[in-house]
Amino acid sequence: MVPSATGKGEPLFVTHLMTMSHVVLGIILSSILLVSWQVGLGGPGTTLAEESVIIADSADYFPDAIGNRWVYRGQITEEPIQTVDNKFFTNVSTVVGTKMLNAVQVTVFHDTNSGNHGPSESYYRRDPAGIVYYGSDPGTPLEKQLTPYQIFRFPLTIPSSFQQFDRTGLDYGTDMDHDGTSEKVDAKGWVTILGRDTVTVPAGTFEVIKVEARMTMQVHLSSGRRTIVGLDTMTAWFAKGVGLVKYVERQEMGLMKDDRGVVVEITEELEEYEIQTPRSSLDGVESPAESIFAHDAGNHELRQVVLSSRFSSNP
Repeated sequence: MVPSATGKGEPLFVTHLMTMSHVVLGIILSSILLVSWQVGLGGPGTTLAEESVIIADSADYFPDAIGNRWVYRGQITEEPIQTVDNKFFTNVSTVVGTKMLNAVQVTVFHDTNSGNHGPSESYYRRDPAGIVYYGSDPGTPLEKQLTPYQIFRFPLTIPSSFQQFDRTGLDYGTDMDHDGTSEKVDAKGWVTILGRDTVTVPAGTFEVIKVEARMTMQVHLSSGRRTIVGLDTMTAWFAKGVGLVKYVERQEMGLMKDDRGVVVEITEELEEYEIQTPRSSLDGVESPAESIFAHDAGNHELRQVVLSSRFSSNP
C-alpha cells in the first residue's frame, strides 16, 4: 500500500479498516475495481444464511476494556515472479486508554509490530451506527484525508455489506514518477459480513464471524496518462468475547517500470489473550455491549489506507 505508515516502503492494508482493521480493511472499490461482490465469497467452512440474521450482541465480538491484550503470531509471504520470501514476526496489541482527538474521545490501541511494520497506535470510537476509525500514528497523508470512516455497523447482519468511502482526486502523498509532483488518487472501500465460521489458531478453536474488506486505488501519474492500480483484500475472523483471532491480507501489486510484479500475503493468528472485565462505556452511560471495537482487522485495510507503489500499471 503506498509507502507504509512506518515510511519503510512496505505495503499495509486500510486499512485497514475495518479492521481492527484490517481492514480493511478494507476496503475499496473503484470503476476499475475488478471486485465481484457476492455474499457467496465465504468459501469452504463458512455458513452463509439464505435470509438475513441479526447479531444482537454485536459489540461483544470487539471487547475494548483498557488492559485487554492480544499476542499474535505473524507471517509475511512475498511472491515475486520467480522467488518466494517468508518472514515471521510477533505483534502484541493492547488497549491502553482513551484520548481526545479533534474534540472526540477515542479509544487507543497500541500494537508493537502490526504487519511487521513496527510500533503504532490506532484510534476508534463507537457511535450509534457502529464503529468509526479515526486514524493512526504514524499515519499517511492519504489516510488523514479519508478518516474518520465507519468500519462496522451495529447490529451486525449476516450477510450484509456497505461502502465505507468513495473519494476522488486525493493527494497521494508520494511522487511515484519522480517528476516533482505528488500523484492524485481515487479510492473506494467496501466491507462485508460474510457469515459464521470455525477457526483454529494457536490460542484454540473459536466460533467466529467472518468479515471481508476490499480496497482498490487508482493512482494517476502526473507525468503522463498512466494509472497505477492496486487491489488489497483482507479476511478477518472475530470471536465473541475475544475479538480478532485471525486475519489474512492479500495485496496484489503489478509491474511498474523495472519493478517485478509481486503478491504479498500477511497473516496474523492469535497465540494468547487477556480480556478484562468489561467497563461501562467511554461516557459512563452506554452499555458494555455497545463498547468500541477492540482490534481492527489486522491494522491494514480495516484500519490503514495505503497501497504499495508496486501496483499494476495501465497505460
